[in-house]
Amino acid sequence: MSALYPWQANDWQRLLALRERPPQGLMFKGAKGIGKLDLALNYAHSLLCERPQASGLACGTCPACHWLSQGSHPDFRLLQPDALSQSGEESESVKKASKQITVEQVRGLADFLGMTSHQGGMRVIVICPAEAMNSNAANALLKNLEEPPRNTLFILVTHKPQQLLPTILSRCVSFGLAVPDAAAATQWLGTQGVTDPEHTLAAAGYSPLLALQGDAQVGADERIKLLNALRSPSSLDAFAMAELLQKTEQVLVVQWLQQWCYDLIAMKQAGSLRYHTGEEAAIKNLVTPIAALDLVRLQKLLQTAKREAQHTLNPKLFFESLLLAYRQLLSV
Repeated sequence: MSALYPWQANDWQRLLALRERPPQGLMFKGAKGIGKLDLALNYAHSLLCERPQASGLACGTCPACHWLSQGSHPDFRLLQPDALSQSGEESESVKKASKQITVEQVRGLADFLGMTSHQGGMRVIVICPAEAMNSNAANALLKNLEEPPRNTLFILVTHKPQQLLPTILSRCVSFGLAVPDAAAATQWLGTQGVTDPEHTLAAAGYSPLLALQGDAQVGADERIKLLNALRSPSSLDAFAMAELLQKTEQVLVVQWLQQWCYDLIAMKQAGSLRYHTGEEAAIKNLVTPIAALDLVRLQKLLQTAKREAQHTLNPKLFFESLLLAYRQLLSV
């Protein structure tokens, strides 16, 4: 198992305090890209390890750790959508794989829970992302959470707890993870070879793992070109930019626009930036002649677009509409 991330030291100590009497259900929740799953796996491995280190982490050498590294521990299960579990395989098979955690996967736990645990120890089930469970799967899980077998721990990992059944939420101890400390995250990104880690982290909403992915993501060049165009609304060619963006994930583009809008409003109201650090002068010049009400209208437009982004049939027209609205609202 990988080591803890530098920003997880306090969270790990909180988990160790639960080690002697772990609850039957734990819900790890927090922003996407901060290492929730890795922390959950570290905790699961620690509970199953036969000789944990002084730090509480799994030893990595005992038979239990060997089984875990091979994915064959008799008392551990990880439930994920097939699309995630096959992420290292050929792209065509990933496209066909389900993005949901199905009822069959949850029902498959019945035999696992019905057996005696190995050497009478703990059994741990990690479900990630928990919001990927469809309604049937969620209801099937609820039955297990209502009457879990002795010495069994369910760890649900989510960044969208509002999408889970209230009855599931009520049966899990909430374990919130804060956004990582910026200094620790920036330093870590530097050790991973990320160029300009401070600005990359800010652009990723201060989620280090998203920043690490974003440093080499397919849409990185498109984002730079979009931001260059957004700096000059009056000369923005909405049709050419939509043509450029049409093969980029719609949700991702809307997220870039929302971050830009957030900083426009932040500069207008407080003279500060969150996501586009280092561009204070350019953004200040842009928003000075713009009415605050127009920025609020843009924010509301993008909130609606975020909900629609996963259901658009024509990405090009979708982007054209957003960019034309941006140009109209911010051109002076």
